[in-house]
Amino acid sequence: MGVITSEIEITSSVPAARMFEAIVLDSDNLIPKIMPQAIESVEILEGDGGVGTIKLVNFGKGSQFKSVKHRVDSLDKENFTHSYSIVEGDVLMGIFESITYHIEILATADGGCICRNRSVYNTKGDVQITEEKIKEGKEKTMDNV
Repeated sequence: MGVITSEIEITSSVPAARMFEAIVLDSDNLIPKIMPQAIESVEILEGDGGVGTIKLVNFGKGSQFKSVKHRVDSLDKENFTHSYSIVEGDVLMGIFESITYHIEILATADGGCICRNRSVYNTKGDVQITEEKIKEGKEKTMDNV
């Protein structure tokens, strides 16, 4: 199994607590409302929203994918960190075993925050894929949003 990691960091004027609430705690409700073409709905299949919870994410009509199941791996509301893994769905394209996202929101001195997202792509067997191909896939997805 191969592992490819990509990272992104975004600076925002929104306070860290508010950003964490929006993109982690309330995202299941917010994103389908503000971006229905990207995500149509999110449904909890197992759990209470905390660690171990399994969610079904149904993509909107603008997406090239239908749905994914993801598992909440960690959730720290005090330190504004969250990790989850995509464990099933067409977004894995038959080449990934899983994709794990690690989100960290850091407060900045000016009252805003820095949002860090590290994505870890675990390929099946000896499948080879480049970071460039992953970047192309992300860009194609964002073009449809």
